[in-house]
Amino acid sequence: MLQGYFPVLVFLFVALGMAALMLGGSWLVGVKRPHPDKTDRYECGFAPMSRVRMRFDVRYYLIAILFIIFDIEAAFLFPWAVVFKEIGLVGLVEMMLFLLVLVVGYAYAWKKGALEWE
Repeated sequence: MLQGYFPVLVFLFVALGMAALMLGGSWLVGVKRPHPDKTDRYECGFAPMSRVRMRFDVRYYLIAILFIIFDIEAAFLFPWAVVFKEIGLVGLVEMMLFLLVLVVGYAYAWKKGALEWE
């Protein structure tokens, strides 16, 4: 039964061998002349003006997560609209429940001030 997996095992070894060969070859052949300009941080052709890691407000991430949630909602609405005639009343009720859950979540986020940027 395991004989059918032998080609997969061979392919795996060939792939790993090729990856190791390419990495090792580039390491052997590559030019190793480090220079401070090559290893320096780069920001639009100028020296960095501040720290590389800046702190972002948590509200930025909250807005991003809310955007993703409502973007996924729109992505679910398109296939539902395409097959609406086939799924009938059951599909309509399920989609209305889905939208109700999202509207309740949106209202909760709005009431808590999650959408305020100030």
